[in-house]
Amino acid sequence: MYDVFITKASTYLPNEPVSNDEMESYLGLVNNTPSKARALILRNNKITTRYYALDKNGKPTHTNAQITAKAIEGLFDEHFKKEDMELLSCGTTSADQIQPSHASMVHGELNIGKSVEINTSTGLCNSGMNALNYGFLNIKAGIKDNAVCVGSERMSAWMTADKFNHEAENLKQLEERPIVAFKREFLRWMLSDGAGAFLLENKPRENETSLKIEFIDFYSYAHQIEACMYSGCEKQEDGSLKSWAEYPAEEWLNQSIFALKQDTKLLDEYILVKGAESLRSSFDKHNLDPDSIDHVLAHISSGYFKEGLKNEFANVGLDFPWEKWFYNLSEVGNIGAGSIFIAVEQLMNSGRLKKGEKVLLCIPESGRFAYSCALLTVC
Repeated sequence: MYDVFITKASTYLPNEPVSNDEMESYLGLVNNTPSKARALILRNNKITTRYYALDKNGKPTHTNAQITAKAIEGLFDEHFKKEDMELLSCGTTSADQIQPSHASMVHGELNIGKSVEINTSTGLCNSGMNALNYGFLNIKAGIKDNAVCVGSERMSAWMTADKFNHEAENLKQLEERPIVAFKREFLRWMLSDGAGAFLLENKPRENETSLKIEFIDFYSYAHQIEACMYSGCEKQEDGSLKSWAEYPAEEWLNQSIFALKQDTKLLDEYILVKGAESLRSSFDKHNLDPDSIDHVLAHISSGYFKEGLKNEFANVGLDFPWEKWFYNLSEVGNIGAGSIFIAVEQLMNSGRLKKGEKVLLCIPESGRFAYSCALLTVC
């Protein structure tokens, strides 16, 4: 087995940062009416700026594949040229199309000029970590000497007003309040665009900061809990999901079937508790001492969970002091599968890391409550 190192990290955030007051200029007004829920959601999530692959008229400026490719291009230098790439592994929630795969489209955007092995991981926030794990295991087994692993999102295209106007109009015709259901609108003010990329190699770089990947662990609680975040379906009273394929085509618009939805009650009940349970399992499995951790990077969807997550970790014997936590949510927003990559890149290039320090990554996924964690050592 070979050691695996993150030898370089790169981030791409499209266009200029968008403030809270500007959001509806980009995303548009549903039913030509300012949102009443927006202020409450933004007050709780503590996000002040985010990035959209949109102009102020709501027109797309980049595809997800283009955002991903631009993040990857930041990895290329005199030590690693694009022709050196052996494996491309991409994770996202928001691919530009159902088929071909997201990694295929990214490979095409890169114009590498040669064939490479590709892998696409889909799902929600853990799709980025799944993509990282694929590259990690290939290098650890000696199958590849290097891998480019990316987490990316372009959620803004899902959140523009035109995707919800038909539902609001349909409600008006039914003489109901033409307000899109909270489970749909909630995520309009939570999600944003961007990509983070890692170069993995089997040796650290001399005279530069590298991060050795000690382990990556995954946990799923789908055997215990129903779906919490979902798209392309509708939740039934018994908690099951009814697929888009079982609805008449006209209902796809009437009910915003393809909108991303969140069961906020389930989220509040389980997201932190199960996150602490899974992390405790990894610390026990690897016989880790919490005091040995120097930096904690936890992906959270909202600042609302920041204090609660620290408390839940402490409840299972993982009481990390605040000075060890690193967050960038308020500045870059919730970029789903790309969030942890972007946080690592910022910390890695901040000048704060010292050789021998331990960096803990914690990533929750509320789809049906799946979690991942990883431990990195600074080299």
